[in-house]
Amino acid sequence: MGWWFALLATACAGLVVSGTARGAWARASDDLTAARHELEAKYTAELESLAAWCDERKLADEAAETRAQWHELDPRKVYLSVLRSKIEDTAEGEALRHSAEWRARFTKLRHAQASARFDLAQKAIRQGRPSLAFELVLSALHDNPDHEPSRRLLGYQRFRGAWHTPFEIRKLRAGQVWHEKFGWLPASYVERYEQGQRFTGGRWMSAADEARARSQIADGWRIETEHYDITTNHSLEAGVALGVELERLHLVWRQLFASYNANAGQLASLFEGRATQRSSGPRHRVVFFRDSDDYRAALSSILPPDVETTGFYWGDRRTAFFYATEDDDRGTLYHEATHQLFSETRPTSRDVGSRANFWLIEGIACYMESLAREEGYDTVGGADAVRYGDARFRLLESKFYVPLAQLSGAGMRDFQQDPNLPLLYSQAAGLSHFLMHYDEGRYRDALVALLSLLYAGQDRPGSLPELTGKSYSELDQQYREFMSAAP
Repeated sequence: MGWWFALLATACAGLVVSGTARGAWARASDDLTAARHELEAKYTAELESLAAWCDERKLADEAAETRAQWHELDPRKVYLSVLRSKIEDTAEGEALRHSAEWRARFTKLRHAQASARFDLAQKAIRQGRPSLAFELVLSALHDNPDHEPSRRLLGYQRFRGAWHTPFEIRKLRAGQVWHEKFGWLPASYVERYEQGQRFTGGRWMSAADEARARSQIADGWRIETEHYDITTNHSLEAGVALGVELERLHLVWRQLFASYNANAGQLASLFEGRATQRSSGPRHRVVFFRDSDDYRAALSSILPPDVETTGFYWGDRRTAFFYATEDDDRGTLYHEATHQLFSETRPTSRDVGSRANFWLIEGIACYMESLAREEGYDTVGGADAVRYGDARFRLLESKFYVPLAQLSGAGMRDFQQDPNLPLLYSQAAGLSHFLMHYDEGRYRDALVALLSLLYAGQDRPGSLPELTGKSYSELDQQYREFMSAAP
């Protein structure tokens, strides 16, 4: 059992881990960081050498593609490679007479780097660094989208010349196809749907007639994605688009917080090839209204009339509710859907955060609002995130800061009734960014461990210092340094 998991078990038992164990983990962490830096420096040098070779032969496009394979990453962001389903085909590149040798050398470099990153990920998992391990796996797939050990670890299988999940394979075998506008459809329906016809209630009708029939939420469209059941009276297309965004968040969340739902043995099995990460898991219910009037009417019994919100996760009903807005409010979508994922993917306490550490429940949801798409990656975090900027302003300009010891001692009631609630939200978001990114993610696994304890109802006000090996005053100082050094 790795250090982190031993620490989690110890924390759950209410004990304190020795400084010797923390020191051993810190040394292992430093070694992994150094190995990663060495690996990346070597790869950068090899890519530049190949690009220079292209320059000498006037292969400008090939040189540019080589240099584009690596670019400097922001240490305040997590980068998760966007995975496509189609298996890579280099035949076209090989057929280019003047660049065939470049293509072969470029492919060899990328594939070697993918394997090296995966090897380092296996070392990271053995040394209790699951967050780093999954980050390396996604990096490996950026270099080689068809790296089989990484694909299989994440639950993908080869099927009909592409990478698919078991859910997708079941759909395809049943004669259905995924349409970017209409979702999963029988293949024989696609042409008629594209012509404006819809099949509902056992018969074909026009899209306009179907829209009228589904104007009430009780009769709305039902959209199924891999992990979500969505009901909407907005439109089929809007419901499908919402499903795509929710699945994107789900995939990112699953990689960032992999150890939230897996123990040491399960993670070891993943990286040894004896298991795959993806499983059917719980299906999450989402209701998407066409406008605020329908939203307010449906939730009038629980939403105060003076509170403005475009989305809400109702834990008692295990359902997230949203409505369409003109500005496409994805921040609220990611925030509330994050609450849903932490609450529904494993058994949780009924009084999560009632005694202490409630700030983290809202802080991590605010952090996930920063999900963005950037040059082939999904990114989370970053100094350009709105919540991060707010937190930095409140700390450095407004001079507002509640010491972590005091903040961590606050349960849900004290937190939500604080007269400085908006400022506390900003600080919670800033602290979540800090714990995710400080010193190249040094505290990231401790953060996930605290989330695990928190949602299990086993956390205490002193859990964070025990998990990080740092006192609250030390963490306060490091947070201030982290925010002051932001660009």
